[in-house]
Amino acid sequence: MRNLSTPWVLAAALVLAPAPALAARAAPPAKALTAPTPLDRFLAHLHTLRTRFRQTLVDAHGGVLSRSVGTLIVQRPGKFRWNIHPLHAGGGGQLMVADGRNLWFYDRDLQQVTVQPLSAALSATPAMLLSGTVDVRKAFHERLAGRREGLQWVYVAPRQRSGADFRSALFGFEHGTLKKMILEDTLGQVATVTFQHIRINVPVPAAELRFTPPPGVDVIGHPLH
Repeated sequence: MRNLSTPWVLAAALVLAPAPALAARAAPPAKALTAPTPLDRFLAHLHTLRTRFRQTLVDAHGGVLSRSVGTLIVQRPGKFRWNIHPLHAGGGGQLMVADGRNLWFYDRDLQQVTVQPLSAALSATPAMLLSGTVDVRKAFHERLAGRREGLQWVYVAPRQRSGADFRSALFGFEHGTLKKMILEDTLGQVATVTFQHIRINVPVPAAELRFTPPPGVDVIGHPLH
């Protein structure tokens, strides 16, 4: 998988400054949580999710690397569509689709599609967490991370760091609804995602969670059928 600067690792207006410091303070818990967190409760009742988002990606020194907008659709278990476009740019961007069997990654700028079996393509990532293909408590350290900017935060980190696509993540909730994510990758880049117009448990047409490579693009890999 690519690092946070390409597909699914996202972000939007970096309003929780300094985000890296907040993540660093929320170390993994010494012992497992027993009571459900806002993240646990959100996922327990989540069947589908449809939302827009705004994203900002910054480097380890706080310099802005990119700003983007996009949409996210999730259907649990195991399906999602993440579509992202650079802000103030015509065309381009990436599309990632998990159809329950395969993970498709389409880079519009490169005119290239990469496909892998879903089980091999994703390890401990936020995409796996939201789409319900992993047991959150088994795959992630999880703890409450306090309240800031009107949101209740939950910290997660992969239990197995090898092969993970991110170092830590913070999920921000308002009245039980996911409003923001802050993710730090293994290079120290920080992505902040702000969700807008969130719709929970609404119908999702099957066609939105399928992918067919556009004519003329290079396809790397072989999908499961």
